[in-house]
Amino acid sequence: MKLFNLKWQQLILSLGCLLLIIGCKSFYPTNNPDAIPLRVATDPTFVPFEIQKASGDLEGFDIDLMNAIAKVADFTVQFESLPFDGTISSLQAKRVDAAISGITITAERLKTIAFSRPYFKAGLAIAVREDNQNIKDFNSLKGKKIAVQIGSTGADFAKTIPNAKISTFNSGPEFFQDLLNGNVDAVVSDAFATLYAIKNGKLKGIRVVTNLLTEEYYGIATPKDSPHLDAINKGIATLLSNGTYKQIYQKWFNAEPPQLPDS
Repeated sequence: MKLFNLKWQQLILSLGCLLLIIGCKSFYPTNNPDAIPLRVATDPTFVPFEIQKASGDLEGFDIDLMNAIAKVADFTVQFESLPFDGTISSLQAKRVDAAISGITITAERLKTIAFSRPYFKAGLAIAVREDNQNIKDFNSLKGKKIAVQIGSTGADFAKTIPNAKISTFNSGPEFFQDLLNGNVDAVVSDAFATLYAIKNGKLKGIRVVTNLLTEEYYGIATPKDSPHLDAINKGIATLLSNGTYKQIYQKWFNAEPPQLPDS
């Protein structure tokens, strides 16, 4: 009887180990157990690019894209939530291997970090309260109270507005709430993220001014001389050519993706 129980215990233990191995492998976007994991920073407040669900899991356009790149490039991803304004310094110090969080490719940033080929065409927009009919374009922002996210291109752009009084915030929900409360006159931020939030009922009482202020491109950021940049670029190229990029874009924006430059 003891021998019988011992055999059953060994069988159950073996099955348990097998299930544990299968479960661990399913965590990664690659089937290669020897693939090196990349520590990828992201700010999960940038809807719909990065979203943290109640369970703590991440989803969004950037998350789907990075996982798809990892699958075709044969590496794994370990996402690390990080405030947006700490992303550049973390890359410079090589505390993370890459970052994806709607990071605009700029000449200034290229001085200290590297970028992948562009993966998203974006632009800055002006958001105002629905009853505001006075702010219509860049010139209308002169002397106004403007809210922006710390470390963003919106914050850089706001500095060019004559006599503007700029308030900085860590995340979108904070500065949009300040706009609704009447503490600022307008928000300068990413057009797609703002329009998505309005469309999905997350921002009531706010509208986007028609004309975009800028045209810009997002890239996956890495430290200078990153050994992973080539694999990331090849992964993006593969997704663009095999239709996967289009599927991810349509899932989140319900539109045809625009043409993207190679560099």
